[in-house]
Amino acid sequence: MNRSPEAITSLQNPQVKRLVRLRGRREREGEGVMLVEGARELSRAVAAGVRPHELYLCPELFSPEAQELVPGLETALGGGRATLLSRPAFEKVSGRENPDGVLGVAPLPVPALPDLGRRALVVVLHGLEKPGNVGAILRTADAAGADAAVVLGRGADPYGPNVIRASQGSVFAVPTLALGEEEALAWLAEQGFRTVACTPDARQDYWDAPLTGRVALLLGTEHAGLPPEWRRAHEAVRVPMHGQADSLNVATAAALVLYECVRQSRA
Repeated sequence: MNRSPEAITSLQNPQVKRLVRLRGRREREGEGVMLVEGARELSRAVAAGVRPHELYLCPELFSPEAQELVPGLETALGGGRATLLSRPAFEKVSGRENPDGVLGVAPLPVPALPDLGRRALVVVLHGLEKPGNVGAILRTADAAGADAAVVLGRGADPYGPNVIRASQGSVFAVPTLALGEEEALAWLAEQGFRTVACTPDARQDYWDAPLTGRVALLLGTEHAGLPPEWRRAHEAVRVPMHGQADSLNVATAAALVLYECVRQSRA
């Protein structure tokens, strides 16, 4: 493993400038890479088979977790390159208020459409724009044992730094597919999924719907919900609300319905 002998200190260094540009989605997609920041997130990515080809380190910023995990991350580089950055340089490229001094550049995953078993749970996200919501749903999907997640449209980038952070690396544990709507509909039909639209105007409470077997939970944005073609699902369910609020945070609603799927499958 090759490590730069001296830390890069200049904020005008070409590598620093490139890393700053890679915080933009267009730049990442143009290079076919993703930024994975944080020792925990990078270690989960590596455990899922991601192989970063660049690693940027700032020992001055290492957290105890980073200090413990960095040797393993350097080993995962193989013939890649680890580069030291000064604290100002790392803080320049970081997207966090309190970075832990670990940042990796890795190829974008290209997950294949999975051929799932007789029982399978998939969450489908339509047009969600807030990375925090997408990341939180992926984290819950991982905890609930979901088999895959499908992200539709040009909402939040499922492999953007903020989604990776909000999911705490769970985006690498749950096969996460960015698909077009027609492709997603065709795959769900081909796989024999029963689609369940989560929408406030449904007449059926989510705990009354059958949520076992092959189930695809469909979730839209909080302000617009699901478009008509996605509301025409096998089931439509709601989370009942008894106060003045007319909608729940989409990540909260997803967690409730995901764990109802878990409860029913165990029962």
